[in-house]
Amino acid sequence: MKIMVKVIGENNSVLNQFIAELRDINVQNDSMRFRRNMERIGEIFSYEISKELHYENRQVQTPLGVAEVNLPSDQLVLATILRAGLPLHQGMLNYFDKAENAFISAYRKYSKDGSFRIQFEHLSCPKVDGKVLVIIDPMLATGASMLLAYKAILERGTPKHTHIVSAIASKEGVDYMKRNLSQKSVTIWLGAVDDELTVKSYIVPGLGDSGDLAYGSKE
Repeated sequence: MKIMVKVIGENNSVLNQFIAELRDINVQNDSMRFRRNMERIGEIFSYEISKELHYENRQVQTPLGVAEVNLPSDQLVLATILRAGLPLHQGMLNYFDKAENAFISAYRKYSKDGSFRIQFEHLSCPKVDGKVLVIIDPMLATGASMLLAYKAILERGTPKHTHIVSAIASKEGVDYMKRNLSQKSVTIWLGAVDDELTVKSYIVPGLGDSGDLAYGSKE
């Protein structure tokens, strides 16, 4: 099974309004608005991913009778790279409210010459064997931190399927993930893909630092 890439922003929908506001330097001054837009994007991703899940027929007792409804049967694990991924994670959790959750501490550690490496510090995660894993990070730049998180989670088991979710990605990052993902049962969900990645690994036009825009600048 090959790795699937789905760019849902290629189809006209309200998603593109939310992405436009994430990018807009005038709207970015409002961190609450930035977080809410990212959360709403997470809700849209959840709706799209829900179409890919397995379903079972269930009976629901109403005051007047019994209704038959197809309900999701997969157990999901939502895994988020801190801190930038939290608003997107919350949006997905709003819809997948029965999901288990995992949190990954990974970040760029810069050297004086401007180069960086991905520093992995901690993973809090349930077992993922036979479950549907969703790894969430608002920006997929080089793909290095996403791949590191993915490999760390696989040490907790083998998921039935993995969904990777980012609001904005670079073409280079997407290609990197497709080359290096070991498990082929993977779908990559993106809001938009930008062509340029700078020498400092910033997506252009991108939107800037998602974590800083959501929660304030850091030292």
